[in-house]
Amino acid sequence: MAHLLRMPEVAAGTTEAVLRAWPLAPGSAFAPGDVLATVETDKAAVDIEAETDGVLLRRLVAEGAVVRVGAAMAVLGAPGETDTGRPPEESTEPRPGPDGSAGLPPRPSGPGHTPPAASASPRVFGSPLARRLAREAGLAHEDVPGTGPGGRVVRGDVLAAIARRGRPAAPPADGLVPHTRARRASAARLVESKRSAPHFYLRGSARAGELLALRRRLTALDGTPRVSLNDLFVRAAAQAHRAVPALNVRWSEDGVRTYDTVDVAIAVATERGLVTPVLRDADRLPLRALAAATADLTARARAGELRQAELEGGTLTLTNLGMYGTEEFAAIVNPPQTAILALGAARPEAVVVDGEVRAEPVVRATLSVDHRPVDGVVAARWMREFTALLEEPLRLLL
Repeated sequence: MAHLLRMPEVAAGTTEAVLRAWPLAPGSAFAPGDVLATVETDKAAVDIEAETDGVLLRRLVAEGAVVRVGAAMAVLGAPGETDTGRPPEESTEPRPGPDGSAGLPPRPSGPGHTPPAASASPRVFGSPLARRLAREAGLAHEDVPGTGPGGRVVRGDVLAAIARRGRPAAPPADGLVPHTRARRASAARLVESKRSAPHFYLRGSARAGELLALRRRLTALDGTPRVSLNDLFVRAAAQAHRAVPALNVRWSEDGVRTYDTVDVAIAVATERGLVTPVLRDADRLPLRALAAATADLTARARAGELRQAELEGGTLTLTNLGMYGTEEFAAIVNPPQTAILALGAARPEAVVVDGEVRAEPVVRATLSVDHRPVDGVVAARWMREFTALLEEPLRLLL
């Protein structure tokens, strides 16, 4: 019997998502576990999988449409069933979606109709920034060759097209820049964090001369991927979590939840806003495997290819602004995690070693902590372990 496939709540608090792709054409059969549709939230791509055998009878939403949670996306049937054109179970009349998008476009009819899958001009996707740059330069983003995932047009593609044309992009006019869904979601989450989680902050510093020397030696060795300074920070944070497990916890109304694994989130700046993919078993991965996993998560975060599960879990986020010359800063805890570690640049400072003053590179770190599950002495022990690992970096290779 025909029934509706509705947009699920693919992540807690999600009210809408973009229908990114239809892997199946109308009339295609599917089995349990097959992907029926891929949808995109503010931060991740999510596959909607079939639970039973069936057939995709009709699509109700075009690729690229914003669909509210609970809105119908397609008509599914039992194996061997065909589309009769009758509404399944309830009316599928169109309902307006948010921001002018159609959550349910009218069901096409008539002998001249061409279904989306057979369209001669497939939809060309572009990032919001790429579309804006193209519009300001008088270009149609659909005419720009895309190098992103699935042919998606990204910022670099538009800038290259502008350069080929020999005309610089016009500077953006003064005015209001509408919030993206990612910016709204991030703002709401951080406001809730500051409102509900009582923050306290610890600041520490570490002499980083041996750490930088180790990184240079690792870079000189043959082999890929290259180990970055941030990879060493992630490993040090993970090992500090292993040494001080009382910080590897989360607050809940029923109690403090403890964890056996050490999963560290890494803050990544993207065109859509900040995302925090989670690196699993960061304390156990070999260093080059950690570097490879981090590079993969970062690349897919910037391309919008993360899965929802890759954004969940962990008790600590690491954010690093040292590459911009920032010396020191404090960050807001990323709920429902317990702490966030903010790292600045390694800069030469006068330090005292064995009674002598000399210049050495120093890294400053700020740990922001939710005081509900963690007391100050626990965070202080963690910071002491973290800075000691930076000053004795050979321990990071163990």
